[in-house]
Amino acid sequence: MHKTIFQFFHWYYPKGKLWKEVMEQARHLEWIGITDVWLPPPYKSSAGADGVGYDVYDLFDLGEFNQKGSFKTKYGTKKQFVDAVKALHRHNLGAMGDIVLNHKNGADETEKVNVIQVDYYDRNKVISEPFEKDVNTKYYFPGRNKKYSEFIWDFHAFTGIDECTNENEKCIYKIINGYGDLWDDVVGDEFGNFDYLLGADIEFRNPNVTAELKYWGKWFIQNCYIDSLRLDAVKHISPHFYKEWLDYLKETFQKEFFTVAEYWSSNVTYLHAYLDAMENRVQLFDVPLHQNFYEASKQGKDFSLPDIFNNTLVQTRSQSAVTFVDNHDTQPTQALESFVEYWFKPHANALILLRQEGIPCVFYPSYYGASYNVNGNEIQLAPVPNLYKMMMIRKHLFEGEQHDYFDHPNCISWFVAGTEQNRNAGFVVVLSNSDDGFKEMNLSGLNASRKFIDITGSFADAVVTNNDGAAIFPVKSRSISLWIKEEALDAVK
Repeated sequence: MHKTIFQFFHWYYPKGKLWKEVMEQARHLEWIGITDVWLPPPYKSSAGADGVGYDVYDLFDLGEFNQKGSFKTKYGTKKQFVDAVKALHRHNLGAMGDIVLNHKNGADETEKVNVIQVDYYDRNKVISEPFEKDVNTKYYFPGRNKKYSEFIWDFHAFTGIDECTNENEKCIYKIINGYGDLWDDVVGDEFGNFDYLLGADIEFRNPNVTAELKYWGKWFIQNCYIDSLRLDAVKHISPHFYKEWLDYLKETFQKEFFTVAEYWSSNVTYLHAYLDAMENRVQLFDVPLHQNFYEASKQGKDFSLPDIFNNTLVQTRSQSAVTFVDNHDTQPTQALESFVEYWFKPHANALILLRQEGIPCVFYPSYYGASYNVNGNEIQLAPVPNLYKMMMIRKHLFEGEQHDYFDHPNCISWFVAGTEQNRNAGFVVVLSNSDDGFKEMNLSGLNASRKFIDITGSFADAVVTNNDGAAIFPVKSRSISLWIKEEALDAVK
């Protein structure tokens, strides 16, 4: 079966329901061909039961201790989390753990430490003399009371912090902690050095910190039965640390963990540099491809469809690409909002699910829909039309060679031919971002004299290939058509 990831959450998912829904939906996710389920960060947030999980307070509190005003996390209790993972396993689904190690938030105490201020836009530029400052860097987790780990985080464990006296200011303070004059080495040159992102930034040059994070990784996987990993915010973490951390897990469990990292950049050169620095231990989300989808959805007929894969990871290093249309960071009202417009979502999902290059990741609202309210604004996200059918094509009919017809600025197509062993497999995809269109294709003798049905319902009449396997396949304006063999119709029900 082709690997297919499902992101089972979004930023505004309702509080207290997610682990239960994972258990309820596990059977269905198996049915539609999902292989790995990406779960949100299960750790206690600095916002308690209201935190999405990326503002990590305590990695060891998975909804078990009375901390930050709640025993539960936003998603439920530790037991419910583990039960959800076990439910996935019963249905042959892998559980992908979201690993958020870049920073901490919500310290238990302040400390008076020596700091220097750096320029916000060039973090390598020092703009003050050293001075003492009270900062939130002491974490001892009183609610957990040293269960699972006795490690206390203090200023030696952090590189910097952004606690401005005026909330409208932008200021970053480098903590003088004895581990390097300034920042750790990271890939890329944004802001001079983008080691610092937010909160109390973790100091990976401190061997006590790296030892604790290795211990936590082992504990998390052993106790929660995690199968694969999603690494958050790797742009801000030295590749040296994650190479060491992943190698430790591989040696400990005698297993190669499938790992996808989030390096958020539309510049494929940076993605290549990160993959090289990691010596291909990880795959990366194809952010440039998402950006192309977004631009195509905004530009409409002015976007040249044959260029949709230009300057993307799936075009240049497809073996390292995890493709996606949208995620929790790009959805409406988020800081990285770049939500692909609704009319183009079927196009974009077809371009990740029904092609051989890359591993696709489907976003929860694309399949289930979502509704939420932000600052009085009602947001409604409808499910993507025909997404279920695309999933079933991927599961049952994705066999044979792929052939592209990317030869018109507003209408592109490709087909997967099927095989001698499974002549009912294979399919044709036609996309338009402008007027009604068509594509004349030769599907080879393997598909000679076969009747094809458009399962999107755009066309009632079948297309029949000739004795050579050739035919003309139409598509409606700004739409997609999915043509499968008449004998394969039961496979997509």
